[in-house]
Amino acid sequence: MSWTTIVTADELAARLDQCVVVDCRHDLTDPDSGPAAWAVGHLPGAFFLHQDFDLAGPKTGRNGRHPLPGREALRRRLESIGLSDGRQLVAYDDSGGAYAGRLWWLARWLGHPEAALLDGGIQAWRKAGYPVSRELAVARPGALSLREPLVGEVDTEAVLAVLGRSDRLLLDARTSERFRGEVEPFDPVAGHIPGAVNRPLQRNLRPDGRFKPAEVLRDEYLALLAGRAPDAVIHQCGSGVTACHNLLAMEMAGLPGSLLYPGSWSEWCADPARPVALGDAG
Repeated sequence: MSWTTIVTADELAARLDQCVVVDCRHDLTDPDSGPAAWAVGHLPGAFFLHQDFDLAGPKTGRNGRHPLPGREALRRRLESIGLSDGRQLVAYDDSGGAYAGRLWWLARWLGHPEAALLDGGIQAWRKAGYPVSRELAVARPGALSLREPLVGEVDTEAVLAVLGRSDRLLLDARTSERFRGEVEPFDPVAGHIPGAVNRPLQRNLRPDGRFKPAEVLRDEYLALLAGRAPDAVIHQCGSGVTACHNLLAMEMAGLPGSLLYPGSWSEWCADPARPVALGDAG
C-alpha cells in the first residue's frame, strides 16, 4: 500500500522506517529558517531539502524565483537521500503543506507516484505525541528511475495563449492581498495575471492546518470549474511553489489532470510587456 496524497501522523508513525521523510520547512523572508528549524528538531530520520537550492533550478532573472530543477539533478538528489523506485516519500513542513506540496509535485514530475504530505505537518506529529530528533539522518543511496511525468506543466507562452478564454481557468494560490495588488513583498510588480481567479491555498485547510475532507474539496473545486474539465485548469502562485497545494487538493478531490505554471507571477511580471490586473476581478 502506498500513499499518493496525504498521510496522517498515526499512519506515518506505523511505517516510519519504511519511508523517506523530507523536512521542507521554509520562510520566503528568511531562507535560513528551514535548516535552523530542522536542526532544533525534526521527525526521526528526516532529511532536509531546501526550496531555493534542492527543489529549484538556476535563476536567470526572467524565469521566476523558483524555476524547476533539472529532472536528472533532482533524481540524483532524491536518490542520494535513499529514494528508490516504489519506496514511499513523505514530505512535511510547518505551514499547512504550503512548501511540502512542491516536493509532492516534483516527485510526480519525475514519475514517482509514491509521494504524500504529512497532513497537518510537524504540528500534527507533535500533537499526536510522537518524538522529534536532532540526529543527522544517514541514507543508503537509492535507485530511482526517471519515468514519464505524472503531472503536466505549461510555460508563459501557453498562459498568454489562453488569456480571455472562458474554457480555461487560471487559479492563483497567493493570498487575496497579493492577488489584488495591495501588497507585494517578493516581486517588483504587484497584481495578477488578467483573467485569473484567486484560490488562496489556505482555503484547502481546516483551522488546525489539516486538509479539508476530500468531499468538501471536491464541492469547492467543482464550483470553481463551473463545468470545465480539470485539465482546463492552470495553477500558479508567486513562484510555482504554493500552487502545488491547490494541485494536491484537486488530486484529493478526485479531480486530477490540472497543470502547473512553474514560473508563475514572478516570471510573468519580469517582462513589463505582459499585462497586469489589479483588484478582485480577473
